[in-house]
Amino acid sequence: MKKLLIVEDEPDIQELLEAYLHDAGYETTIAEDGVEALAKFQKDKFDLILLDLMLPKIDGFGVCEFIRRESNVPILMLTALDGEQEQLRGFRMEIDDYVTKPFSMPILLQKIRAILRRTSAEKEENRCLRYRDLTLDLDGMEAVLAGRSLDLTTREFELLQTLISSPGRVFTREVLLAKLWGYDFFGDERVVDSHIKNLRRKLGTEYIETVRGVGYRAAKENP
Repeated sequence: MKKLLIVEDEPDIQELLEAYLHDAGYETTIAEDGVEALAKFQKDKFDLILLDLMLPKIDGFGVCEFIRRESNVPILMLTALDGEQEQLRGFRMEIDDYVTKPFSMPILLQKIRAILRRTSAEKEENRCLRYRDLTLDLDGMEAVLAGRSLDLTTREFELLQTLISSPGRVFTREVLLAKLWGYDFFGDERVVDSHIKNLRRKLGTEYIETVRGVGYRAAKENP
C-alpha cells in the first residue's frame, strides 16, 4: 500500500482527501502545518506528498525546499494560489505537479496514480548514469572513470551528476547554487568555480566545459 503525506491546514479538505484516498487504496498521514510536516517526513517514508502552500509556521515552499535537500520523493502542490509565479517557483523547486483549488477529486486521483507509476518505473531501472567512460552509481554515490574509482565529496558527486544528466545544457552558477546549495544560500558564487576546479583535477580530463560569462556544461557530443 502506497503511503501519502497530506500537508493541509483546512479540516474540510483534510477530511475529503483522507476519505477519498483511503477508498482508492492509499494509506494517508495528515500534517496540519509546516513544522509537523517536516517532523513526519523525517520520521517516516512516503511515496508521495500532497503539499499545500499557505501553511502555518513554515509555508509550503519552505517545506518543499527542505525536503528537496533530503529526498526526491514526489511532491504534488495542492493550493489556492493559482498565479504563474507561484507555479513556476514550484517547478523550479522540482515538484512533480501543481493543482489549484478548487479541484476535481477524480482528476487529482489520476494525477497521483500517474506520478506513482512514473516513479515506480524509475526505481525499477538501473540507478546508474553513464557518460562517455564515466559511470555514476546514484544509489551508492560512487563514480567510476574508465574502471578507476574517483574519490569525490558528496557535493562534487551531485555537481557532476547534475551536469552529465543533461549533456549540452548550460547551467549558470546561480542555478547550480540554488539546486545544490539551496535557495537560501547567501555565499559567494565562486564556491561553484572551486568545486568545478576540484572535479576537473580528479577527473583528469576535460568533461566539463566553461561557457564564458554564463556557466558550465557537459559536452553534448561524444568524442
